[in-house]
Amino acid sequence: NICNFFLENKNFIKNIDKYSEEEIFNKLILIKGVGPWTIHMFLMFSYGSSNIFPIGDLGFLKAISKLYNLKTPISERKLRNFNKIWSPYSSQATWYLWRSLDPIPVNY
Repeated sequence: NICNFFLENKNFIKNIDKYSEEEIFNKLILIKGVGPWTIHMFLMFSYGSSNIFPIGDLGFLKAISKLYNLKTPISERKLRNFNKIWSPYSSQATWYLWRSLDPIPVNY
């Protein structure tokens, strides 16, 4: 479905830099099978968004829980506070949190 969407909407991807992240989200969420997690990953890794806080990512939540010694589920209030603290660099914080779960060095 994602492939078909991009093949059928070439102007969207060609002009994607003219859309806000909210507009991109609202367009992509209409694709069958695509949810917030998929869109957050697209915004982080394909679009290069610096302020994505992927609240639906289990690894992200596990890393926060482990790092801050919090029981899961983490309260919405605490998550909002982390988002506020890390903004506008939530994507970078997310990447470091993910990496904290896997101590094996990665070569890029």
